[in-house]
Amino acid sequence: MTFHSRTIAIVGAGLGGLMLARILHVHGIASTVYEAEVSPTARAQGGMLDIHHDSGQLALKAARLYGEFLRLVHPGGQASRVLDRAAAVLLDQPDDGNGGRPEVRRSELRRLLLESLPAGTVQWGHKLASVAALGGGRHRLAFANGNSVVSDLLVGADGAWSKVRPLVSDATPVYLGTTFVEAWLTDADVRHPASAEAVGGGALFAVEPGKGIFAHREPGGVLHAYVALRKPMAWIEVVEAADPAALRSRIAKEFEGWDRALTALITEAESAPVFRPIHALPAAHRWERVPGVTLLGDAAHLMAPAGDGANLAMVDGAELGEALAANPADPEAALAAYEAKVFPRSAEAAAGSVEVLDACLGDEAPHSLVRFLGEVRATP
Repeated sequence: MTFHSRTIAIVGAGLGGLMLARILHVHGIASTVYEAEVSPTARAQGGMLDIHHDSGQLALKAARLYGEFLRLVHPGGQASRVLDRAAAVLLDQPDDGNGGRPEVRRSELRRLLLESLPAGTVQWGHKLASVAALGGGRHRLAFANGNSVVSDLLVGADGAWSKVRPLVSDATPVYLGTTFVEAWLTDADVRHPASAEAVGGGALFAVEPGKGIFAHREPGGVLHAYVALRKPMAWIEVVEAADPAALRSRIAKEFEGWDRALTALITEAESAPVFRPIHALPAAHRWERVPGVTLLGDAAHLMAPAGDGANLAMVDGAELGEALAANPADPEAALAAYEAKVFPRSAEAAAGSVEVLDACLGDEAPHSLVRFLGEVRATP
């Protein structure tokens, strides 16, 4: 049986799942992506992503979308700066224009991948309710809308709380003791000039042990901010229950004494703050080969945010697609070859993500972050 007569089901229309579908399409192999969201615009897709030259960009080249990707790049977005609580600049790195980690909007990158697929590839409004092994590598997927399908090959690209993961692993994400609180400011150069100046043209990191304010300038004068706090989950659950005004005030109290240009990223936010508790799978997460199923992206290797998540998901999708295309008569060999690459790569990245989080919020912040960013810029 060749792949042209197999049913390939990909659960999740994030960047990794869409990249896999695109690579398969490039090689003439059909697949179907099942997505819980009811449409491509059902919810916001997050902010900016830095797409690395040695991972995400390689995946886009394999997908034959690199030229289109370059047209999405936000000029100047690679700039970064580190400030202390008084808004004194400790490090200011301009965008050097080398293209090593250009910034793009996640929503635009997702749209690019969606538009590269044949009509009907993504089945919207298909939230996976249950999945059962039928033997011989086949699985029955039942969806909340009442539909069901039997797959010959199943790929879990369904994120942190994957419903496909239990087929291969009993690992579950654990809270890392840090939460991000997301907020947005629009028309920032006119309405929030001090904050806009503090952020600069790219990314801002204002940090000290246990807390920080991160922000990024997006196209159109938008400032996208994340407040980082090392707090127990019980604290988060209590504070999160407050109304938006009280919630902003409570978070701002954590930053008493900080420069107003920084705290305004919290107090003047135009949307209700959104809590993003940081969870992760074990750094060395792996599983034994299970016939007919595998994982990619956060479903396989959820880790602390450090700029690698989207890149790893796209590389996973590209490498899995290439492996399947190279060995259409033996999908198990293709899956084994793919997983042999995923496990060490994701373990290394997960360990690195913990180092990044500690550089931002550990005992030596902000000086540890200044050292870290200096080393990253110096790396070829």
